Parts: sequence; structure tokens; C-alpha cells
Amino acid sequence: MSLWRHRDFLLLWAGETVSQVGTMVSHLALPLLAATSLGATAWEMGLLVAAERGAFLLVGLPAGVLMDRVRRRPVMIAADLVRFALFASIPPAWAFGVLTFAQLLVVALLAGVATVFFDVGYQSVLPAVVGRAGLVDGNAKLESTRAAAETAGPALGGGLVQLVGAAAAVLLDAVTYLVSAAFLLRMRTREAVPARDPARSLRAEMAEGMRYVLGHPLLRPITLCTGTANLFGGVLAAVSVLFLARELSQPPAVIGLVLAAGSAGGVLGALTSGRWIRVLGQGRTVVISLLVTGPVALVLPLATPGAGLGWFALGMAAVAYGGVVYNVAQVSFRQAVTPDRLLGRMNASIRFLVWGTIPLGGLLGGALGELLGLRATLLIAAVGTVLSPVWVVASPLRRLRDLPDAVPQT
Repeated sequence: MSLWRHRDFLLLWAGETVSQVGTMVSHLALPLLAATSLGATAWEMGLLVAAERGAFLLVGLPAGVLMDRVRRRPVMIAADLVRFALFASIPPAWAFGVLTFAQLLVVALLAGVATVFFDVGYQSVLPAVVGRAGLVDGNAKLESTRAAAETAGPALGGGLVQLVGAAAAVLLDAVTYLVSAAFLLRMRTREAVPARDPARSLRAEMAEGMRYVLGHPLLRPITLCTGTANLFGGVLAAVSVLFLARELSQPPAVIGLVLAAGSAGGVLGALTSGRWIRVLGQGRTVVISLLVTGPVALVLPLATPGAGLGWFALGMAAVAYGGVVYNVAQVSFRQAVTPDRLLGRMNASIRFLVWGTIPLGGLLGGALGELLGLRATLLIAAVGTVLSPVWVVASPLRRLRDLPDAVPQT
């Protein structure tokens, strides 16, 4: 059955898409609000990035265990409603003159906790919705709209911030979570409550998921590669908006357009990922995609006002393109190779390890921005991006065209 005619997948896809657009708007609006209206420093911008992703370190592992014990869709709906309430608190606080940087940090952190449960849930529920045979197609479609949201979101966010202000722009993000919850409510897929051994503790089940990931000879290098790329992605995220706004003196609308132009690479990556996998196979795509696109990131520090902004857009586009192609190949494999009873814990363990590096990268980027300057920090982020595929290049993945259905653990 074509996924274009699969009702529940289309509802899941629509909910994820509208939510992603709103999230991308707030990912630009919150830093702009902090940088331009609240006078945030480079270190504070790093703290904001850390707060957005820090939840994966705080609750990532127990979230995986809990999501393997319950039906996942109701938890995803609850996560959407929590995120709506959190982001909807910002515009009135701004209107009454009581918004503080501390509130932005709290909203970012608590929304991140809800996002952990939502992300673990949707990656774990996808196999139940489309079946194992539909995973590559399903992930490619989800990645295509995520990439499209990363393209449209900054441009839309920049325009909205310029037009109505950053605080009001955040309200759009809040509304999208309500829309996402409405789509998920209409799904009909029935999830069975997973059987559970009451004698097993939370800690034992978390440990089982982590052992599965770290003991797998192909999941382990994929996790290390993704974690390294995300670490330096966190460095880049901490200084990008500040670099464009202060060092290059660009207005919000231009910043949004530059980031949107860079994110367009992700859309192209989603549209061409299937061709990469057909020509090279999943294994080689995981290895080669980042290897050939990462070096283009070295042009990021060359950016200057005017036409020189094209260097920044080009570097971001290359990072986004390679990242999406890589993600379609490796996420589909992760979902296909993992038993149903471990899907939540596998996804949560990997999220803990690879998304947990983003807040560390944010803190590192903020510190480096204060110590070395924003342009030098961009160069460090680019060099780290270039080196991130070393883990998969040195692994058995380089010898595999297609990934096996089962791999013995070491």
C-alpha cells in the first residue's frame, strides 16, 4: 500500500510537519528575542541552546523505558499540549513587561522534556503504523518535511519577528502544537500495551537498552558519529544567530532568509536520499554522505555582509544536505534491526547519547564565543563537522553496501 494512501501515516506526517514549522519559527524567534531584546551574551546564548536540548540528558533514558511500557500516541498528544502551554506563556509575559531570560530558559528546558517523549514516541510508533517494509519511505517523507520546515521556518520566523516582534512570533509555534495534537487524535492505529515483567526495575530496563546500542557493532559507530556531529552542531547553533545579528549587523528578516537558504539543502537531501541508498546502499550512504558534504562547512567563517552572506548559506546548506541523507539511511536501519520490545529504549538510548551532546556543544560554543570570538568559533564548529564521520569510516560499515537484518552483538 502506498503511503500516499495510508490514512494514519498521513495524519502522523501532517502533525509532525505543522509542529516542525512552528518549532523552527521559535528556534529563530527565541534566540532573536534573547539577543536583540534581552541583551543576551554569547554565554547566555549557549545556555539557551543547552536548555533546549538538555532534557535528553536529564530524562532521555527513563523516557525510553516508559515509552516501551505504554501506548505511545497518547503520550505524544500530551507532549504537544504541554508544549502549547509553555510557549503560549511567552507573549503575555512580554506584553506585561515581565519576560526575563530565566523564563526563556525554563520554557526551553521544559518544552525539551516534552519533546523527548514526543520524539521517542513518534520514532517508535512508526513501525506499527507503516510496517517494517515502509520504514525507508516513511522516514524519507518525514525527513523531507522536517527539512522543508527548517527551510521555511527561519524565513517565516525572521519575517514575523521583523513584522510583529519575536514574542508574538513564538505564539505561532504554540498554536502548531495544538494542530499536531488534533491530527494525532484522529489516528486509528491500535497499539497493544507491551507485556512487562514486573520484577524488572527501571534501571535494569534502561541498562538493557544502552547495552543493546553500545554492544551493536553497527549502531555503536553510528551513535558515535552522530553524537560528534551534534556536538559541533551545538557549537554552531550557539553562535550563528549572534554572529549574523552582531558581527555582520543583519536585521531579523535577513537572518531568517540566510538560515532558510542554508536549510534548503536539507530539502534537497530528503528528495535525493532514496537515490543515494539505491545507488550506494544503506551502509555506504551512512559512511559517504557526511564524508563528502562536511568539508563545505569550512566556508562558514568566510561570511561577510552583502554578497558574502552566501558563504554562510552555502556552508549551512551542505551540513543540512549531508545530515538529512545520513539520517534517512541510519534511522531506517535502526528501526528495522531493533526488536519491537526494545524500540523505545533503543531510540531513547541513542537520543540520550547523540542529542545529549548538543547542550554540551551549546555550552562549549558559548564559552568559545566569549574567549575566542564568534568567527573563530564558527571555524572550530566547521572542523569538528568535517571530522565527525571518522567513526563510521573506521567501522565495518565501510565494507557494507546494504545493512543486514541482524548483526551479532560484541
